[in-house]
Amino acid sequence: MSCIYNLANALNLCNLGLLLYTYTLAEDIPAGLTVSAIVPDIVSKAPNELLSVIFKYGNDKEKNLQFGEELTPTIVKDPPTISWLVDDSAFYTIVMIDPDSPSSQDPKLQEMLHWLVANIPGSDISKGEIIAEYIGSAPSKDTGLHRYVLLAYKQTNKLIIDMPHISNHERTGRPNFVVRDFARKFNLGEPIAANMFKAQYDDYVDILRKQMGEA
Repeated sequence: MSCIYNLANALNLCNLGLLLYTYTLAEDIPAGLTVSAIVPDIVSKAPNELLSVIFKYGNDKEKNLQFGEELTPTIVKDPPTISWLVDDSAFYTIVMIDPDSPSSQDPKLQEMLHWLVANIPGSDISKGEIIAEYIGSAPSKDTGLHRYVLLAYKQTNKLIIDMPHISNHERTGRPNFVVRDFARKFNLGEPIAANMFKAQYDDYVDILRKQMGEA
């Protein structure tokens, strides 16, 4: 399969039939989400705002996520620091999903829920209601690159979430989560900000799967 280089400031690669690019400018987000098939498969309309995502790892290292780049599971094992343009009087929801579980060729578990926090006052995630505790990327061996998508939604009011809490030791409740259905159920509309990265297996995946009782 040939790759088409047709977007500026982009790193092009072919992976399992998908054209994925690395973007560094916020105005590239709608195009990036479309090229990577997040739009329209996961959400119907792309936001224009880039969600700022910073991962801390190792000995006080930081990684500021550039849209669409590849990060190892080791780098993203802990919850990131996230920020976006906010209305301090509003509540927000943050979601992170993997639409390529168990692989992009056979995504029968899509979307795998990795993180869900609702009722966030302004951008203070620590005061939000954690529905699903954060787990990092966990692609199985030989399944290639997975897409990990982070979305921010602005709520119309404070939500009553009728979902059981999911700890970071639990897999139950994570497979086959559909963010579009969740957004529709709680009247969230389309996301206001987004970011994404790609990841493939490294040794940390085995540690995470053991933590979740899968090994």
